[in-house]
Amino acid sequence: MPGRQAFLVQMIEEKQDLGNAIALNSSMVNMARLIGPALAGMVIGVVGEGYCFLTDGVSYLAVIASLLMMRVNVAAAKPSRSSMLQQLKEGWTYVRSFPPVRTILLLFALISLMGMPFMVLMPIFAAQVLQGGPHTLGFLLGASGVGALISAVSLALRKTVRGLTTMIQLSAALFGFGLIGFGLSRSLPLSLLLMLIVGFGMMQGMAASNTVIQTLVPEDMRGRVMSYYTMAFVGMAPFGSLLAGALAHRLGAPHAVMITGAFCVAGAGWFSTQLKAVRNVMRPIYIEMGIIRSNLEPAMEDQVGR
Repeated sequence: MPGRQAFLVQMIEEKQDLGNAIALNSSMVNMARLIGPALAGMVIGVVGEGYCFLTDGVSYLAVIASLLMMRVNVAAAKPSRSSMLQQLKEGWTYVRSFPPVRTILLLFALISLMGMPFMVLMPIFAAQVLQGGPHTLGFLLGASGVGALISAVSLALRKTVRGLTTMIQLSAALFGFGLIGFGLSRSLPLSLLLMLIVGFGMMQGMAASNTVIQTLVPEDMRGRVMSYYTMAFVGMAPFGSLLAGALAHRLGAPHAVMITGAFCVAGAGWFSTQLKAVRNVMRPIYIEMGIIRSNLEPAMEDQVGR
């Protein structure tokens, strides 16, 4: 995942297209989430599970062919005299000392730990809370995927990275409130609507965080920083799943989701207190990159992140 995230930038000729590229990548992922299970169900129904795995494996040949067909102008790698551990230390020092990346990754890690593991509790909601069956679970997951897809498309239509820090804050709050409402809901139509909101907030925060970090990070640090991004995203989720399962076992799935949603809302509140300092660091970088003008009026300076 860190390699793919870093490679995405090398495929883009104009850096201002980065946000659109990340959003389009996210939209493809979520389109696959919607279409893949439906196709798998049809294949299993017609020829069985074995052929489903065979089809899945063969499909990777198209991915390999696409990679081989790419013609990307990649700068020659500069040999490094430092060890791998030293390079990891340099990456950690950069992440820790650079406020925008540090603040975004801390919020992202909290969301991944407390919010995203709601998925493991979906079967309980489908069967016990909403009194449904496998189709209910499919509807809930599908609604989440639709919300994420809408979010990805909306980001793909953006023309600039300006405004994404505020979007990170709002999406975390939206995600958290959506989870709290979902925990309170006992109606399937309302739960589907809330799942759409949850999926939208989750993807909006994920893609916006990725875009801002990729825009700010220098090329020689990109791979290492994206490895920490991946760690915050993927690495925290298993621990979050354990926590969500433990809370659901002790308090019930609805209360577990409401508690984790409250932590996401609290994280959004904490992030809002850091925004001014983050924007002060980002502004000269955005000016140097031509994203904003250097002669902005003082009253407009906050627009760096809005």
